[in-house]
Amino acid sequence: MPVNYEAINSFCRDVLEQDSSINWAGIISRNGIILGQEARKGADLLLSEEENEEYAASAISRHKTRLKYEPKIGRLLYAFGRYEKTSRATIPMNGGHYLLVIFDTHERNFDYIIAEKIIPLVAKSAGKFEAELL
Repeated sequence: MPVNYEAINSFCRDVLEQDSSINWAGIISRNGIILGQEARKGADLLLSEEENEEYAASAISRHKTRLKYEPKIGRLLYAFGRYEKTSRATIPMNGGHYLLVIFDTHERNFDYIIAEKIIPLVAKSAGKFEAELL
């Protein structure tokens, strides 16, 4: 079955609509490949498309190394990194795929945005394009 990139990009646009502090959203395959992405108009993303792909692959690799601890500490809800110039979250999705989100560096309420807005959207929307991710 061919991947429906429009459905994936549409979901990324839905993520952007969850909060004005979200500058970029992308769905990443279990192999670290960006399947779809959307950026907020005027957002300064800092990394080139190639660098963003490298970062995505390393984020997925880091998550996979943590899986051996899952039976003891529980399933990862999200991982968040705050850097001097940006903030990024990695959120597991269905089928071993991930949602990567870049926030405005000044956003401090990221936990609320992720837990109360993005994760419910992921859960609600998973069925809409789940076949595209399998």
